[in-house]
Amino acid sequence: MNVTIYSKDNCSYCTSAKMLLSSKGIQYNEMKLNEDFTKESLQQLFPSATTFPVIVVDGFNIGGFNQLQKMINEQTNTTGKFLTEASTI
Repeated sequence: MNVTIYSKDNCSYCTSAKMLLSSKGIQYNEMKLNEDFTKESLQQLFPSATTFPVIVVDGFNIGGFNQLQKMINEQTNTTGKFLTEASTI
């Protein structure tokens, strides 16, 4: 699984998303506003993005922190595992 977080400084939701992923042992790439991208380039990549963070999982924009949290909760409740946890036989 490939996770990228487009974030900016002083963004509590960005920090929360990174902490959530880290707590689940999920590695991610962080792209920072005005260091790795501009607002204009982000809008070209993700025209519907209006807030930070923008979280991309395997090439798909899933939304922000709330959508990430919902996705993790749903997968964990359904399977007992999250995306990176391997199945054991």
